[in-house]
Amino acid sequence: MSVLVALLVGLVTVRFFRIACREILHSPALERRNYRNKALPTAGGLFIVLTVLTIEAGRSVLGAVGVGSESGLTLARSEMLFAVVAFLGLVDDLAAVGEDRGFRGHLRALRNGRVTTGLLKLVGGAAVAIVLVATPGFKSGRTLIVDAMLIALAANLGNLLDRAPGRTIKCGLIAYAPLALVIGTAPIGIALAPVMGAALGLLGDDLRERLMLGDTGANVIGAALGLAVVLGTNSVVRLVTMLVLLAANVAAERISFSAVIDSVGFLRAIDRLGRVRVPPPQPGGGRAQDSGPQSPLR
Repeated sequence: MSVLVALLVGLVTVRFFRIACREILHSPALERRNYRNKALPTAGGLFIVLTVLTIEAGRSVLGAVGVGSESGLTLARSEMLFAVVAFLGLVDDLAAVGEDRGFRGHLRALRNGRVTTGLLKLVGGAAVAIVLVATPGFKSGRTLIVDAMLIALAANLGNLLDRAPGRTIKCGLIAYAPLALVIGTAPIGIALAPVMGAALGLLGDDLRERLMLGDTGANVIGAALGLAVVLGTNSVVRLVTMLVLLAANVAAERISFSAVIDSVGFLRAIDRLGRVRVPPPQPGGGRAQDSGPQSPLR
């Protein structure tokens, strides 16, 4: 399966699930308030998970009857499946309580004897990242740590960017473009394509505020891209990428990505492209879009 075909299959499949499951989205259990206090179904990223699972199941069936060039899952596809089906973000989407935000907020809650869903996601996400990079075989301590941090930080950055409609998907697609050129038709390139095709298929719904990706989708997009970097690039690229991601995650504790984006003309234009126009807030009312620091691991 070529990268382009895999992208298109991902896009078509996610649209099928989106249409077929539209009544499920109206469940009160999935309803959350977005950045401007509008009630929307969350955990839209579940459609990405369902899409990748369905495509890989289809590939396996076709391979078993002799259709296609591979009769079973490749290592890259198996790893991508594991990254996608780690439902850590779903726990935070559906069970998060309280106002603890950021690494410091979750650690402060722990000192007070409370374990937040964000902390569970932090610990679980780190464990998933370690398992992913350890699976191909023995790695030195430094390599394992760098690669695991890269995946975990990429997943969390996806969440950090999910503060406005379409932002995580747009950033993910922008990051995917050069990465796709680097990894080409390698097994990880074929494995990543349906994930990004599915993300593209949800972009319109996200922009028009018909659903929210939630941590379920934002974490998956980030983790999938991070895994592709780990499996598709050399050690120098991985180290540099990890350091950039680390800097972005640390910076998010102190500054607002939304404020930075709004202050730069071309970033603001890209960020708002296709989004529902929001009237200026009335004095004494409304809700700020994102006036403070980012809130990783909500």
